[in-house]
Amino acid sequence: MVTTPVLIGLDWGSTSLRAWLVAPDGTVLEERKSDQGASTLSGHGAFVAAFDDVSGAWRAAHAGLPVLACGMVGSTHGWLDVPYVRCPAGPAALAAGLRRPGTADGAVSASSSISASAPYIVPGVLFDDTSLPPDVMRGEETQVVGALHLHGTLGASSCVVLPGTHSKWAQVCGERIVRFATHMTGELYAVLRQHSVLGRLMPDDAPVDPDAFVQGVDAARDHGELGLPHQIFAARSLGVTGRLPHEMLADYLSGLLIGHELRAGLQWRAMAGLGSQPLALVGAPNLCARYQVALHRFERPADLVLDNTAPAGLLALARAAGLLPIDT
Repeated sequence: MVTTPVLIGLDWGSTSLRAWLVAPDGTVLEERKSDQGASTLSGHGAFVAAFDDVSGAWRAAHAGLPVLACGMVGSTHGWLDVPYVRCPAGPAALAAGLRRPGTADGAVSASSSISASAPYIVPGVLFDDTSLPPDVMRGEETQVVGALHLHGTLGASSCVVLPGTHSKWAQVCGERIVRFATHMTGELYAVLRQHSVLGRLMPDDAPVDPDAFVQGVDAARDHGELGLPHQIFAARSLGVTGRLPHEMLADYLSGLLIGHELRAGLQWRAMAGLGSQPLALVGAPNLCARYQVALHRFERPADLVLDNTAPAGLLALARAAGLLPIDT
């Protein structure tokens, strides 16, 4: 039986672009990838060309399908700077914030007669508590919506963790993101390994070492009060003194950084009153597996582990925006 797609979804990040043909139940029927991320492009014409390249054939074959895009395509260095939606933010608020390049103010409606040369862009989310520095996300909000769509029990009250370059810890209540915290874990690892003295001892072809990763996690768990700036130097000193082979140092550093994120994130989770509520991991399977190992070392494994939920989130937002019938 051939399933007819109802949506074209895009996850358009800074350095890459993923596109999906999505079925009515959220199943991905086809997927395409491109290295034409938002930060690699400049000007309306470049974005139109990249958009046509990744989705033009689908749009020609399935005329009239709505196209939704999330991620950094809606940032200041994207196709259109789409205003953030403030917390608490759920599907209705995000759908109301959709914007589309090529219109006077970017505003859209289900009945708009607009050129098909641009997608509807999902807004990011802003958490701005005056007692704390503001925090922002673009793309992860769609994954949270997708996780809630796939597992409705998370919507009542839960903590959704999205590992990545900029990991997010989001508190969900009443199917809305009420607050979140960002940890630059992935980017910090890349910067330290590629542009600091720590990386000089780390071979590029070193195999993955689970034991070294666990040692790093345990160091953060047991001695994190010493401070991350102090502890990360061990990724050099352990190698210089021969306590750890050079091949183990990269995974030790990874474990140390993720361990510090979990130490802070789990405390943040408890302070938000989510100590007994579900904890879900959402993201790439290999990265989620790494976080699950680390969570076990903290004796708090995830209750649910999900792969990329952006396609399901984009589908849910299309329905919330009235771009698709609710029962489609």
